Amino acid sequence: MFGSLGFLPKTDLGFLTQFSSKDSSLATGRNLFIAPQQLTKVRVGPGKLPLGSRLLRMPRLLSTQTRANHDSTIPAVVTDDDLSAMMKIEANTKKLRILELDPGLGPYKGQFEYRMKRFAEQKTLIDQHEGSLEEFAKGYLKFGLNREEGGIVYHEWAPAAEEAQLIGDFNGWDGSNHKMERNEFGVWHIKIPDFDGNSAIPHNSRVKFRFKHSNGVWVDRLPAWIKYATVDSTRFAAPYDGVYWDPPASERYEFKYPRPPKPEAPRIYEAHVGMSSSEPRVSSYREFADNVLPRIRANNYNTVQLMAIMEHSYYGSFGYHVTNFFAVSSRSGTPEDLKYLIDKAHGLGLRVLMDVVHSHVSNNITDGLNGYDVGQATQDSYFHTGERGYHTLWDSRLFNYSNWEVLRFLLSNLRWWLDEFKFDGFRFDGITSMLYHHHGINIAFTGDYNEYFSESTDVDAVVYMMLANDLIHSLLPDATVIAEDVSGMPGLGRPVDEGGIGFDFRLAMAIPDKWIDYLKNKNDDEWSMIDISRSLTNRRYTEKCIAYAESHDQSIVGDKTIAFFLMEDEMYSGMSCLMEASPAIDRGIALHKMIHFITMALGGEGYLNFMGNEFGHPEWIDFPRVGNDWSYEKCRRQWDLVDTEHLRYKFMNAFDKAMNLLDEKFSFLTSAKQIVSSTDEDGKVIVFERGDLVFVFNFHPDNTYDGYKVGCDLPGKYRVALDSDAWEFGGHGRVGHDVDHFTSPEGIPGIPETNFNNRPNSFKVLSPPRTCVVYYRVEEDILNKTIDEVSLEVDDKDLEEDTENFPEATCFFESEVESSKIPKEEEDDDDKRFI
Repeated sequence: MFGSLGFLPKTDLGFLTQFSSKDSSLATGRNLFIAPQQLTKVRVGPGKLPLGSRLLRMPRLLSTQTRANHDSTIPAVVTDDDLSAMMKIEANTKKLRILELDPGLGPYKGQFEYRMKRFAEQKTLIDQHEGSLEEFAKGYLKFGLNREEGGIVYHEWAPAAEEAQLIGDFNGWDGSNHKMERNEFGVWHIKIPDFDGNSAIPHNSRVKFRFKHSNGVWVDRLPAWIKYATVDSTRFAAPYDGVYWDPPASERYEFKYPRPPKPEAPRIYEAHVGMSSSEPRVSSYREFADNVLPRIRANNYNTVQLMAIMEHSYYGSFGYHVTNFFAVSSRSGTPEDLKYLIDKAHGLGLRVLMDVVHSHVSNNITDGLNGYDVGQATQDSYFHTGERGYHTLWDSRLFNYSNWEVLRFLLSNLRWWLDEFKFDGFRFDGITSMLYHHHGINIAFTGDYNEYFSESTDVDAVVYMMLANDLIHSLLPDATVIAEDVSGMPGLGRPVDEGGIGFDFRLAMAIPDKWIDYLKNKNDDEWSMIDISRSLTNRRYTEKCIAYAESHDQSIVGDKTIAFFLMEDEMYSGMSCLMEASPAIDRGIALHKMIHFITMALGGEGYLNFMGNEFGHPEWIDFPRVGNDWSYEKCRRQWDLVDTEHLRYKFMNAFDKAMNLLDEKFSFLTSAKQIVSSTDEDGKVIVFERGDLVFVFNFHPDNTYDGYKVGCDLPGKYRVALDSDAWEFGGHGRVGHDVDHFTSPEGIPGIPETNFNNRPNSFKVLSPPRTCVVYYRVEEDILNKTIDEVSLEVDDKDLEEDTENFPEATCFFESEVESSKIPKEEEDDDDKRFI
């Protein structure tokens, strides 16, 4: 952690495991401490290093006491390459663009330089002793069970074990004939030869790692790198078994579709596969792919974020108490089934992000990583010892991010999901807990920079996240990586080479809290337009945010969906279109549309919605547990509500589809132009521009404003692009969509204080209560010119191959093509809403 004055970059890098080039056995290196301005003798074991003798020449390395009896001792020598690397590290720490972007961070320059130095030194060590960060992250090709010529080789890092065996179905769970060998650094290994040309361990058979620790007790554990794990569902609280997964070629899923291009603005559909069925049961990957993905695509989302993919023994943890990091959750199917889901999403043009949990670990012993902790020192464990190794609120274990083998395990885990399953990125859960030693517990972050840069900051975790983001973007430059952080850590969403931590986006976690506060504690006439606007725009400049009104967090038991907050029990009886809507239903549907849309339009550079909330899913989420008699009743999605034609849920769903399509057509989420021109507290109206669109939100419960004057940037003619009060969205159809709104100049051009609300032009609109209307500027001359040029120079049949010669025309026709994907019966409605 940071010192109070100077910074001594001294940290335990844990065990440095190397692979011998001579055979498949593993040799683990030293506990290395970075000690500035020290050259020493480095003691090495007999195993060859991947990069020859570079370890011996690396300056600033101080080895701990060796364990080998036959080590050689060679003096460390500083070479020109080493000096060049050192000078490069020093230079990089001085070039911190993040300090230019935010001069307010200047007083904390030392902290940024320290973390950058730590990152650069750690990466240099990895490059020298593992070949590269990318090679380091291929640990799953050596650790765990892997097929090699003539048999299966198994490696497990378990320094605390005194004896070890591999057991399973293949040997009748008797490991006496399959004892493992331990190298001097705690890596156990065994090779199981093939038998009569067949694998001695059959595909889909159960296996476990059995070892004896210092008290003489033998214990069975799942291999830490196991790629599949199952449980006997007929036995209550049965333990999981590791499964050797190596299907024959005929059963392996082969990907058919390439990854879709990275969208500038992700519109994310957060989903949980297990609870995606309308029936009270656990759904499968293939069912989700066939039944839910088409819904997501139809609503114009471009990204799916999947929760609970990593194996977790407790279903009710929502997937956040991970037990097996490399294993697909078996409740919903096999690894091949998950590949089918991801490939189908890619075929639909949807990118897929995974909710990855590297912030903590399930404390389960029999089937989780925690089972490898038998009281050994932290350098021999995945976790910190003592209080630092436990999260008191989550009742889970905490990684030691300075340990070399922990870095290998976690970085390899990221590469595994990217390479093997073709995920397009990650949403990192629980980042706040990682960033600080206090884990954010009982801390009310105010935005004071001193809260972020102090001895409370866990620099080991920060450096790990920098390495993780560097790796991900090296392997997949178009990856999308999102951080779930409630603290607002500066630089979290800036590139590593600028001094940031490297995430592409952060979740705007304060926004849903604000809406819940309003819905719980304020009457409609107490809603503050200034407060809403400030909450939605309160984010760091140049650090992109994913805005959301509600995610899974806001729906879990003890809380409820926004729709249910708004309409409560009337959702059970008042959602039929065959009767007139009650005031509660009318208000609820109107505000549901407005809350989600203003969050999307003003709250960030991307948008997220949790499965089912797009149509106002009622009630809450409650996983099967003792307290509800293990019921699945509220652990499902009631798709029949939105599919039933005479129910009003269809209106909220249609509006969700329309607001996503609005961004697809106008790309307002990617625009840096975001100007709030009016927050009318008396009239309860917010007016703002995003891109060249003008948004008018009237939150007043009663007042209609005819001739309401709104400011805008560009002069010309404006028309309605999207209207929440349209009939097809369950509104009252009070706003004319064929009306032309002509602007009038305001004040002296270039002098904002003479303009109307600091805008050089204005036009007047009709604004009914509890509505939001978006206006676009009609550019008839430009569009007509483009169409004329295309009709003169390009035949329809040649348009596709000649598009690069007509960029404007291409853009225009692409918009029309997207519109043509809308089902036939909905085309007329979309023509009313959009250009």
